Amino acid sequence: MIASIRTTTGRENIVIDSISIRSQTKKIPIRSIFHPEDLSGYIFIEGENEDIEQAIKNVPHVRGIVSKNIKLDELEKFIVPEKREIKIDVGDIVDVVSGPFKGERARITRVDEVKGEVTLELMEAVIPIPVTISVNSVKIYEKKKA
Repeated sequence: MIASIRTTTGRENIVIDSISIRSQTKKIPIRSIFHPEDLSGYIFIEGENEDIEQAIKNVPHVRGIVSKNIKLDELEKFIVPEKREIKIDVGDIVDVVSGPFKGERARITRVDEVKGEVTLELMEAVIPIPVTISVNSVKIYEKKKA
């Protein structure tokens, strides 16, 4: 069984460490724990119901079990990396479609094809500050004029 655990946002890795240490010292049979970077405030734990409840009991920053019996194929989008050919070039104008800058328009200043990231400058910012985000977080608004 896989359960979704709600945590304090930004404390997911601390919760994972605490649960890992507890499950090792108390010999609780937890099979796996992971935190998808795209999903703040949640971690997923694989194990039996009772074992999961015992592992998370009184762990700081755990807010509770959201749902139990999540199917592995529902988590596949977080586990299997998305293959996507990068067709974004420096100078392109993009719309940010996810993350803290969602809804903003920006100009691409650098493309890192190996990491699948782009560095951009927000168009509406008073002072242009470079921000690096996943290429999957942007969509092309306007291609650079040749």
